[in-house]
Amino acid sequence: MEIRQEIAIHTSQVEDIIKKYLPKEEGYQKTVIEAMNYSFLSGGKRLRPMLLLETYRMFGGRSEIVEPFMAAIEMIHTYSLIHDDLPAMDNDDYRRGRRTTHVVYGEAMAILAGDGLLNLAYETAVEALFKDPGNLRTGKALRILAGRAGIYGMVGGQTVDVEHEGKALDKEKLDFIYELKTGALIEASMLIGAILAGATKGEQETVLRIAKNIGIAFQIQDDILDVTSTVEVLGKPIGSDEKNEKVTYVTLEGIEKAKRDVQHLMNDALDLMDSLVVKNEFLGRLLLYLMDREK
Repeated sequence: MEIRQEIAIHTSQVEDIIKKYLPKEEGYQKTVIEAMNYSFLSGGKRLRPMLLLETYRMFGGRSEIVEPFMAAIEMIHTYSLIHDDLPAMDNDDYRRGRRTTHVVYGEAMAILAGDGLLNLAYETAVEALFKDPGNLRTGKALRILAGRAGIYGMVGGQTVDVEHEGKALDKEKLDFIYELKTGALIEASMLIGAILAGATKGEQETVLRIAKNIGIAFQIQDDILDVTSTVEVLGKPIGSDEKNEKVTYVTLEGIEKAKRDVQHLMNDALDLMDSLVVKNEFLGRLLLYLMDREK
C-alpha cells in the first residue's frame, strides 16, 4: 500500500478515537465550546497522537488507557496553534486551509478557546486513571504530559521565540527554541506511548532520542516550507517568519544545509529505531515520509 494511503487509514483511526473526547456544544458557554471544536476539527496530520499510539503499539500496548492521552496531546497542540495565530503572536488568518479561530470567533473567544482546550486536555488525560486504577505508569505519563507542555517545554520554547523577534539569534538559542517549542510535544507523545506500554528505562531513553531528532527535523522542515511552499499546498500563509522578523534555521544556515540536516536527523532517528528489539514497520515508513513532507 502507498504510504499516503496508509497514513490516511491511520489518521482516520486516530480521528475516531480523539473525537470521542470533545465536549458537546451546549449550555450558556456554548460559543467557546464551538470555537474549541472548530479548531480541533479543522484537520491536520494528527501526528502527535499517531506517534503516541504507534509507539505504544510498538512496545506491545493493547489497552484503551492510551486513548485519553492521544486526545489530550492533540488538544494541547491545537490550543498552542490557536494562540500562535493570534495578532499578538504570528497574526495569521489561515490555518489548515481554514480561517483561524480568532478571525472566525474574535480574539477574546480564541484566547478562551485555547485556555479551554488546555484545561480539557488535563481533564481528559486524568480519565486514564479510571481505565486502569492502580497503574503507576499512568501517573508517570501524566507528569510527562504536563512537563513537556509547560515552561520547561513548549511554553518555554515559545517564550524565547517571541522575545527574539526582530533580534539576532545564535544557533544555540535557536536549537533551544526548536527542542522545546516543537520537539517537546513530540517527545511527550512517543515517551508517553513507551511508558504506558511498559518499555524499559533504556528503551525509553532511546525513544526520547528518536523523538528529539524528529522534533527538530520537523521544525526545520517547517522553516523550509515557509520559504518554498504555497498557501494552497501548505494551508496557511507562507513567509510568516520573514513577516515577523524571525531568525529561522533557513536564514541562519541556508536552505541547502537545512535540507541536509533534516535528512541527517531523520536518518539518525531511523537508525535508533532499528536498534530497538521491538519493531513497528508503519512507524518507520511514517518517519521516512516526514522527511519529504510538503505540508
